[in-house]
Amino acid sequence: MKNMVDIDIVTDDRYVEPKITIHTNKRTEQIDNIIYAIENVSGRDFPFIPAYKDEKAELLSQRDIYRAYTQGRKVMVQTADEIYSVKKSLMALEEDLNPGRFLRISQSEIINLNKVKSFDINLSGTVGIEFDNGNKSWAARSRVKAIKDLLKE
Repeated sequence: MKNMVDIDIVTDDRYVEPKITIHTNKRTEQIDNIIYAIENVSGRDFPFIPAYKDEKAELLSQRDIYRAYTQGRKVMVQTADEIYSVKKSLMALEEDLNPGRFLRISQSEIINLNKVKSFDINLSGTVGIEFDNGNKSWAARSRVKAIKDLLKE
């Protein structure tokens, strides 16, 4: 049967909270929908982010945010199609963001791990980040260890 999902449930006393791992050969819309469904019923309530563009306010789902960063004195939020401003500091915004989904990669940038296509770890110790929409970013050297630790999990 096509589009069926093979589900295994393993009970283990080491886990207090459920841990979900998805094994697949590539990320697809079906996988994104499964993630979205799990997030919506998991009991975690991460708020929408109020964002502004051309004097209009929108409520952005955290699922749609690729990255948040500072530009001058403003905090900006980037989605696949748009860039919005946010009326919070980056630190205050970080407190609202799902810590399982978002990672601070520098003093001025937070990324959505679910939107990352690849990490390029150079011999020089820098980490380049490519998003699934083709945009790129760089992690600060002070954050490289956290990224490497994340990739070891």
